[in-house]
Amino acid sequence: MLSGRVLLLNFSYEPLGTVGIAKAICMWFNGKVTIEEYDGNNVLRSPSTEIRVPSVIRLRRYVHVQRRRQETTMKRARIYLRDGYRCQYCGEQKTAKDLTLDHIVPRAQGGESIPQNLVTACIKCNQRKGNRTPEQARMPLLTSQKVLSLGLERVLLCNYAESRPEWRKYLFLEDVSSENLVGKTA
Repeated sequence: MLSGRVLLLNFSYEPLGTVGIAKAICMWFNGKVTIEEYDGNNVLRSPSTEIRVPSVIRLRRYVHVQRRRQETTMKRARIYLRDGYRCQYCGEQKTAKDLTLDHIVPRAQGGESIPQNLVTACIKCNQRKGNRTPEQARMPLLTSQKVLSLGLERVLLCNYAESRPEWRKYLFLEDVSSENLVGKTA
């Protein structure tokens, strides 16, 4: 039960990320957050107490996040998750060990190692594309640039929201399917 995730909102209801259930409960006990939503009827029990498990918590004070977001490091696993463990050229689903990260605009042509310029590719497609852009190699990307420009944190939250319907309104997904937002194809 303690291995689940809780959506953490800023005081302004802006999604900041997720925290573990134990951390969320500690933050609530310390008066740092209010509980906005509970995780159904799930409870944690001790011999003398029952505590309802939170699903969404909100900070009691506003935290300025601009600098924090700029310092967030790129994680290989998050790019795999964003791309659905699927080669973005041939569309085959693979395991992490069978995938590589490919620079859309190669570094030799001035491409940066940022999430918007990286996609998952199988080894065969990555070698075939070589040091060329998808257009030069005549290998169009299966993922739209719009999806690639979403922050990795946002993509991760949308993936969590697929199994947590109570999060959807806080992630502004009420009218939009998360598959469309995080969709693997254009």
